[in-house]
Amino acid sequence: MVDTEELTGKNVIAEGGIVLGEVKGTQVNTSTWQITNLKVKLSNQASDQLGFKKRFRSSTICMPVTLVSAVGDVITLTKSLIELSQNPEITECLE
Repeated sequence: MVDTEELTGKNVIAEGGIVLGEVKGTQVNTSTWQITNLKVKLSNQASDQLGFKKRFRSSTICMPVTLVSAVGDVITLTKSLIELSQNPEITECLE
C-alpha cells in the first residue's frame, strides 16, 4: 500500500523514458474509495505534444491509474507519449 501523499511530487515517466510531468494530486471515487485518476502537471514538452499547452503555464491533466505500470521513485506508465496523445480518457483537470 502507498499513501496518496507519497505520490504527490513524483515524476511520471511515459514508456520510452519521456518525463510527462509531476503528480499534484489524485481523484477518488467515493463510492468505491479507489483512486481513479492522477492529477499530473505536465512538463512544457509533454504539454505541447499532448495539445494541452496554455499560454503562460502548462496544464494539469487527469490520467487514469489504469495507465500506471509501476510506482517507485517515479511513476512509470504503460504507454508512450504518442499513445497518450491519442487516449480520450486523458483530460484537462478542471479545478
